[in-house]
Amino acid sequence: MPDTVIQIEHVSKMYRLGMINNGALFQDIQSWMARKLGKEDPHSKIGDKYSGDEDHFWALKDVSFEVKKGDRVGIIGKNGAGKSTLLKILSRITTPTEGTVKINGKVASLLEVGTGFHAELTGRENIYLNGAILGMKKRHIDEKLDSIIDFSGIEKYMDTPVKRYSSGMYVRLAFAVAAHLESDILIADEVLAVGDAEFQKKALGKMQDLSVGEGRTVLFVSHNMGAIKNLCNYGILLEKGELKYNCDIQKAIEKYLIEQEIRSKVSLFEIRERIGDGNLRFTNIEFMDNNNNVRDTFKTGDELLIKVHFDYTSMLEKCTTSQIDIGINDLLNTRVSWLSSSIFTNKLDLKKKHIIFKINRLLLMEGTYNLNLYCSTNLGIADYILNVCKINIIFDDFWKTGKRTAPNIQGYYVPEFKLE
Repeated sequence: MPDTVIQIEHVSKMYRLGMINNGALFQDIQSWMARKLGKEDPHSKIGDKYSGDEDHFWALKDVSFEVKKGDRVGIIGKNGAGKSTLLKILSRITTPTEGTVKINGKVASLLEVGTGFHAELTGRENIYLNGAILGMKKRHIDEKLDSIIDFSGIEKYMDTPVKRYSSGMYVRLAFAVAAHLESDILIADEVLAVGDAEFQKKALGKMQDLSVGEGRTVLFVSHNMGAIKNLCNYGILLEKGELKYNCDIQKAIEKYLIEQEIRSKVSLFEIRERIGDGNLRFTNIEFMDNNNNVRDTFKTGDELLIKVHFDYTSMLEKCTTSQIDIGINDLLNTRVSWLSSSIFTNKLDLKKKHIIFKINRLLLMEGTYNLNLYCSTNLGIADYILNVCKINIIFDDFWKTGKRTAPNIQGYYVPEFKLE
């Protein structure tokens, strides 16, 4: 169809671990001839399709989808799912082992810090270099130059060789170039995470403007589900190199949050950095939603159940008081919230060997939070562990108005309010 700008058909990519060729010139020539004649590479597979040995790894397996003009596509999945490999194929950095890729338009990629830059050239010279690579004429780059420099925010260093740039400066300039030059498709990997929070917000806004305002297509890879949700309208979920879901971004994120292979239980047995007399010892902690799915990522406003498992000695049975507390901190260990069994009871129900804290509405701002576990009795501290695990909160349309509050700028607590 005319509005399809990317079409992926049965794409697979195999890597030979520890090797950069077939190991023999004759085999390399055979592979090259097969590709030139449009035939199957005789050395691309071992045995049946996707089979291999310890020296072979399939980064992508039979992936097919298409992208329409103006789509903002979020590509999500765990580390090792094949996201970066897919972007490298789309950026023509590498070729697929099998399958076909059809792209209609110019592609600008931002995959790694410094990609496409010449270290000895200045920032200004690299702008012209990148424009030339994209096929732009000098006069067109001249027209965009002031906008690129202004957006990057590093005007003072524009005539300095980029080899002296910090990683953050690299990203600022690289994104400014990719976003302002005349490409039809913009591909951005997690590289934006290198930039500061202010620039990340600015970059995400620019990508939205490019897609909605100018009709450009954006492909974006990130582990930040909040950024994915706010930018993208379409989602591709990869798992172990295979395409699991290809759908609306909201559905893709929900599938990812439920099906991702997280630690269903955080084992606390081997943690040595703990304080206490050992009359009670924490053993595991689980985060569950209202359907008892175990996850480590929730949306603001979700119901959250925190299940804390423990063992205890006979001495604890003799205690007159006992309590378990959960401290929720930000990544700088600033206390954000606190839960305690002592609010409801002075003594734990030991027979269950677990306690569940149920939060009906999780009113935390988007971010990642650390949890501390604490147990005390009338005899003293039984067990106390800092930074047991992390929980991720993403911000959805909490107020049902289509608007949001920027994370970590307006505090940690999301109020439920309305205008009268």
